[in-house]
Amino acid sequence: MDAAEVEALFTREDGSYLCARWGRPLVPVVFGVEDATLSVVKGAFEGVCAMAGHKMAEHDPELGANVMVFFFRDWAELLELPDLGRMIDGLPEMVARLQAGGANQYRVFRFDKDGAIKAAFVFLRMDESLSQMPAEDLALAQVAQVMLTWGNGAFASRSPLGRLEDGRVVLRPEIGALIRAAYDQVMPPAGLDPSHALRLTARMGLSGASSV
Repeated sequence: MDAAEVEALFTREDGSYLCARWGRPLVPVVFGVEDATLSVVKGAFEGVCAMAGHKMAEHDPELGANVMVFFFRDWAELLELPDLGRMIDGLPEMVARLQAGGANQYRVFRFDKDGAIKAAFVFLRMDESLSQMPAEDLALAQVAQVMLTWGNGAFASRSPLGRLEDGRVVLRPEIGALIRAAYDQVMPPAGLDPSHALRLTARMGLSGASSV
């Protein structure tokens, strides 16, 4: 993966560049799934955080939980959740927009004063496409996409996942290396200039890639 490809992964629809990582340990909470699926999702968080060299915790001192993952069947269900409207500005407008676009997933991030991620909301409408994915694959893909602020089209044409010869699904090696590079402590918690992609590309060759 060269610098132009890395830059494209973090370029927004308006042409701006943003690559931010988490600035605090992740404390995920999952809604709308059975216990078996819950353990799969939390296992994916643990695996990707270990690969990135980042930490998880039982409690965020400011927010309690800082990654909220919602599984549901219809976007309108979000409007019925107590207090969600207080956490997501413009929730009714967001729901209407996603309904109109037929979206099956959406992520909202919050940032600290240094530009690092401090909270994330992951919304998954379990349509036919997502429902057909094995829980392990869906969880791994979603965790990978919440570790950094990827651009809107980063994985539109190709999933962050790949398949090994033995059939196991893992993060694509270059995506794993990119996440590890972004979490290298020599890198800033957030980059707003495309030159940041050059630094990431240089670090990728040093970080290596671990399968998750």
